[in-house]
Amino acid sequence: MYAMGVMFVPPVILFLLGVLVNRHTGVLMEEWVRPLGKRTKNPAVVKFLLSSVMQRALLAPMVWILMTLLDGKCFICAFSMNVDPKYFTGIPNSTGLELVKIMAKVPCKEDVIFKNSSFRKAVSRYVRCYSQAIGWSILLFFIFLGAVGRVIKPCFNHATFLQTRYWSNYLDIEQKLFDETCVLHARDFARKCVVQFFENMREDVTVRMPLSSALRPSTIRNEYEEEEEERLHGITRQDQVDHLLQTWYECKPELDVTKMAYKPKVCITWEDHNGKALFSDV
Repeated sequence: MYAMGVMFVPPVILFLLGVLVNRHTGVLMEEWVRPLGKRTKNPAVVKFLLSSVMQRALLAPMVWILMTLLDGKCFICAFSMNVDPKYFTGIPNSTGLELVKIMAKVPCKEDVIFKNSSFRKAVSRYVRCYSQAIGWSILLFFIFLGAVGRVIKPCFNHATFLQTRYWSNYLDIEQKLFDETCVLHARDFARKCVVQFFENMREDVTVRMPLSSALRPSTIRNEYEEEEEERLHGITRQDQVDHLLQTWYECKPELDVTKMAYKPKVCITWEDHNGKALFSDV
């Protein structure tokens, strides 16, 4: 049981870790559970992402199993009791239950029973040959399977494959860009909140000093504020941020970049002391 555990438990753990750390797993789940919104779901893209996740997650477990089989030690420990000892010479004079215990001690090199005896080496070599044969057979099977896949791949609709791969890559890149944009927005949003806090704590100070006409503080300040507002994309309140993230989850943008995005305009209205609008400017 210990040998079988060493052979198969770590691959299961490696497989689960491979699924968890794979970025495509998050993209796959988000695409699978997201509301329909303005963008339809493509089952082929979901299957392609699932296939990509499974292939990458199975790589480490298969390497572990193949290396274990080619090494043969775990296989000897697990199946030495199943070998018929009558095919080997130099077996200790024992029968029945004692013979089973002797076969179970074959992996133990330093056991006194096998001192000055070639029996243990012969049994170990025999079981190791089976283990390596199974390992090489599995490896050759996967090589053959990959070669067949490469050969018959052009026989299918290659355009469909290219489309599926393109949109699966698009989903991954789109999520990366959204995350990066959110990080930049959060940094600017936090910086502006901190600056406003410090400015609210500051007392009014008037400083008089000569300044060249070529350097206009108001112009510099306006250009900096415009750049800052552009990085914030007009999202300047907590409720706006929450609404933006909720909308991104519930209604992904339509895949059509020919449509111009709506840009809200700022309308300034001048009123008199009675609240009556005198004129407006956009």
